[in-house]
Amino acid sequence: MKKTAYISSLRNFRVWHRFTGLALFFFIFLSALTGIFLAWKKDAGWIQPPTESGSTKDLAEWLPIDSLNKIAAAAFYQKYPAQTGNQIDRMDVRPSKGIVKMLFEKGWWEVQVDGKTGAVLSISRRHSDWIEQIHDGSIISDFFKLISMNVLGIGLSAMVITGFWLWLGPKKYRKQKNRQSG
Repeated sequence: MKKTAYISSLRNFRVWHRFTGLALFFFIFLSALTGIFLAWKKDAGWIQPPTESGSTKDLAEWLPIDSLNKIAAAAFYQKYPAQTGNQIDRMDVRPSKGIVKMLFEKGWWEVQVDGKTGAVLSISRRHSDWIEQIHDGSIISDFFKLISMNVLGIGLSAMVITGFWLWLGPKKYRKQKNRQSG
């Protein structure tokens, strides 16, 4: 490759690298920051409530799911009357822990219930859920998530490729230059 071709490609890659980096800066920073929080979610109780332990792992001894559902909802509405009407969105059944986590549609609330006794073990907010929604863009919409994650992935790939060439190109140029002069 001629001197001008190396220099020209390096200049072009430097421009691509700079503008891609500037365009993606906010998204990369936000994704990195929320990723750090998500990495710590199991170790920091303020991000996600610790998973409690129930009285038995034997599912045959557990109360029916609809009973656990009613117990969790009643305890939640009693503690937070303003949340009445906030429906359970999903259940995270943890046989290995002997519990069921009831996750509500609004406000990122979680109620943990002992599968056997129905005892309410915890009522807390799951901050990890809204942090994850910011992390992946779904807090805005699922369509935004699809577009932003693709742009971020393609942009980061471009940053890696251009960054690699900006590191390797000068080395190759110097090596070729030394061969020609020596």
